[in-house]
Amino acid sequence: MGISRHATAHWEGDLKNGQGRLSTPQSGLLDNTRYGFNSRFGEEKGTNPEELIAAAHAGCFTMALSAKLTEAGHPPASLDTRAEVDLSMEGGPSLSQIRLKVKAQVPGIDAAKFQAIAEDAKANCPVSKALSAVPVSLEAVLA
Repeated sequence: MGISRHATAHWEGDLKNGQGRLSTPQSGLLDNTRYGFNSRFGEEKGTNPEELIAAAHAGCFTMALSAKLTEAGHPPASLDTRAEVDLSMEGGPSLSQIRLKVKAQVPGIDAAKFQAIAEDAKANCPVSKALSAVPVSLEAVLA
């Protein structure tokens, strides 16, 4: 058996005027965190599914990259990843693209080997696999 994690969502009202709350009971990090139409499609304070997917993807990819660099004999000094998730409204809402951008300090590795390991981490982290229907690009830079 693997590891299981969960989150909960509660929503009240219609799509545009209603609002919801997200929680992550196991960790408690999201505790009735607000989300709604205006935090998703506008500038209102609160989170949204795309932001949470971006956070999950950035975290998963960065951990996978750290593991793969370490396995290759080049443990990273630091990895800073930004994940950008685009929501397209053409033909109905859908995730249209994800861009991973990582800046890394990795002693003793050349750019070509780093790029190859980063591409492998992008392709094989569990979140990338789960999001395989969405095109994912990678910009990997050694600092």
